[in-house]
Amino acid sequence: MNAGAFRLLLSRRAGEDEGMSSEPDDGPRAALTNGRDETPDERADRNWSELLQELRVLQTGTQILTGFLLALAFQPAFADLSDGQRTFYLVLVVLSALSAIIALAPVSLHRIVFQRGLKRSVVKYGHLALITALVTVAALVVGVVAFVFDVVVSDAASVAVAVSLGIVIVLLWIIAPVIMRRMPSAEDGK
Repeated sequence: MNAGAFRLLLSRRAGEDEGMSSEPDDGPRAALTNGRDETPDERADRNWSELLQELRVLQTGTQILTGFLLALAFQPAFADLSDGQRTFYLVLVVLSALSAIIALAPVSLHRIVFQRGLKRSVVKYGHLALITALVTVAALVVGVVAFVFDVVVSDAASVAVAVSLGIVIVLLWIIAPVIMRRMPSAEDGK
């Protein structure tokens, strides 16, 4: 087993993503742990580009939900909401703003530390911010649909749809990726 294959094995066992290894470099192309011919800096640039794409998708969905929520307050039927429903609505508005703030944090960080040689740190920060934003967006999506069911149908329907959507999110956003991550990849030759 050569050194590159050994590092690949270690990085997979440690759960490191996209070759962002914390091991020292042995040369410009030493960190070829994922089969790509790129330097650690090139990898950081690629990971940053991929992260920005994911943030764009997330931000678009959040903006649509935020627009929907903000428009509700100006509808005539808004006055008919109970105090509990208004409180739930306001929590959703704050959650929507929070998800936008979290999703934009890596962009702000990148602007502030631009050209300081911190790209790998920015990518790691962005990764954590994106995971946090996904959690807030998951809560927001479940909350918005539950709110609509509460207003249109009933409390019981609201709880049922919230639990159902929560299960779907856990299955698709957590369990399926964890299963795929544990499966041998084509690069492993299995």
